[in-house]
Amino acid sequence: MTPDIKAYNGQQTEEDGEICNLLANTINHELTEATGKLWHAHPVWFLENNPIVGYSKQKAGIRLMFWSGMGFEEEQLKVHGKKFKDASIFYTSVEQIDTDDLKRWLRKSREIQWDYKNIVKRKGVLERLK
Repeated sequence: MTPDIKAYNGQQTEEDGEICNLLANTINHELTEATGKLWHAHPVWFLENNPIVGYSKQKAGIRLMFWSGMGFEEEQLKVHGKKFKDASIFYTSVEQIDTDDLKRWLRKSREIQWDYKNIVKRKGVLERLK
């Protein structure tokens, strides 16, 4: 885990920190080729400079977000709009995390990607990668 992500996790409450640590460790284990860093003050992992997955503390809990999650067709992941292809799930306790689901979503995040890295250059138009 990078020092900045470790520091982010350490700033959370004990329970939220446990959630963040489990998420970060699982993401690092499953997406070994991804680069994790703080981006817009939250932990985010990138594949070839394209954001894939990240999490953040929000009022409803820790939000785990997949940038291309809408294409995963996973009932547990909620889509928050149609313009972007993201989907997410909220956790309020570490016991809520099903690591089998998480690992499956991480595999899908590698396979199903939209090109967020070039969204500005394309004036807001997303194109599917791979």
